[in-house]
Amino acid sequence: MKFLERFLNNMDKTLSEGPFKIFHPMFGAINTMLFTPGQGTTTGPHIRDAIDMKRFMGIVIFALIPSIMVGSYNVGAQAGVEGLVAAFMFGFLKLLPIIVVTYAVGLSWEMIFGYINGHEIYEGFLVTGILLPLTLPPTIPLWQVAVAVSFGTVIGKEVFGGTGMNLLNPALTARAFLFFTYPGDISGDSVWVALDGFTGATPLAAAAASTGSAVEALNSAGFTLNQMFFGFTPGSVGETSTIAILIGAVILLVTGVASWRIMLATVLGAYGMGLIVQFFGGEIAGGMRTLPAHYHLVMGGFMFGAVFMTTDPVSAAGTNVGKWIYGILIGVMVILIRVFNPAYPEGMMLAILFGNVFSPLIDHFVVQANIKRRLNYGK
Repeated sequence: MKFLERFLNNMDKTLSEGPFKIFHPMFGAINTMLFTPGQGTTTGPHIRDAIDMKRFMGIVIFALIPSIMVGSYNVGAQAGVEGLVAAFMFGFLKLLPIIVVTYAVGLSWEMIFGYINGHEIYEGFLVTGILLPLTLPPTIPLWQVAVAVSFGTVIGKEVFGGTGMNLLNPALTARAFLFFTYPGDISGDSVWVALDGFTGATPLAAAAASTGSAVEALNSAGFTLNQMFFGFTPGSVGETSTIAILIGAVILLVTGVASWRIMLATVLGAYGMGLIVQFFGGEIAGGMRTLPAHYHLVMGGFMFGAVFMTTDPVSAAGTNVGKWIYGILIGVMVILIRVFNPAYPEGMMLAILFGNVFSPLIDHFVVQANIKRRLNYGK
């Protein structure tokens, strides 16, 4: 390993100048992935901790492994592939090209902006590059993935100044771009089963299409609560299995990487709003208004978004009180969108982007309230 470290250090000096310096940002990203950088900060105040951005991002990717494994198996199972290993390999080979395209295109943009702005490639795209593929259907055309990643990276992050400066979650920005630009390839019944000619509605679509009891509609479509909890239903690759996502949540919470306040507030906001909607609408309406509140928590991308997207430390609220407000706002918005917008029964993506936009304002008012309270103490 010492030989490799010396080799990379020599390459660092060679690529920092000369005709090949355009590749220096990409080299820096690889170098910091393999070894801890030898240089430290020299100016400004420092917060020293055992964890840095590289380890922070690595833990998030580690927490996503259960969702990747169960999601890959589910893609194969939904396509009718029999056998645990065969179904997993079928699904993984559908997911792998999406991941490769996402990283190749996204890191290319990171390298270009790193060269133009004179900084190295930051580790932020490591998580974005795996989150986006897990929120997509397995049949998504790869060229559309490339276009969406370009939009999410450039418009969602780089125009704000790059990693740590973005207002919106880049992965969700890319997904929103795909949803509104190519809706036929990311919604409907024909995109969730990775087999030509086969269709399959998601549980959310089946519930939204019902005119009576949503639970009866789900049962008629073959979806039980257990199936939705364990993830054996059509849907985005990484979003179907609640149990796999919760394993990832435990990893994030134990390591202190994600905010438990945001996760809990999002769940409480959605559950509370779900109870209110069912109480006032269940007897006189059909469809999503009859859906029990706990069903919302295991359907669609709710739990994946609550664990991995709302807790994005850059685009989420930063104050403790603000985290509660931010999470509850997203949870409430999810249910409102699902119930009162029949054209879009998912809701989690738009709710999080809505929360991202308001998170700076939430933090501002929380800080101002603290200042006002302390000034009153001095009177």
